[in-house]
Amino acid sequence: MRKVVAIFTDKNDKKLFIYSDYAEFNSSNYDTLFRENLKIEYENHIITADNLDFNFTENNILVYENVIYKGLNGKIQTDNIKINLLSKNIEIFMNEKTKNVKIMSF
Repeated sequence: MRKVVAIFTDKNDKKLFIYSDYAEFNSSNYDTLFRENLKIEYENHIITADNLDFNFTENNILVYENVIYKGLNGKIQTDNIKINLLSKNIEIFMNEKTKNVKIMSF
């Protein structure tokens, strides 16, 4: 798919928007791979990156490559953000252990 807009609504009717130039959807398990010019919007939070893998089979989202998170209180630059859809736990990490996640507060 090209020029994709995906909208996910939680049980409290809050919406998460995913925009990307390309997406690949697996209709048998609903896993979706979003590629290029990725933007995620959720309330006052914005994440931009190159890739997002939405894995329904393992109940997680992996956002990776050139990841920038912007929120009300600051900005984070990292290689990866992994979100567990069941527990809502979030991991923010770099590919190389010698590099650090960059956090800037406003």
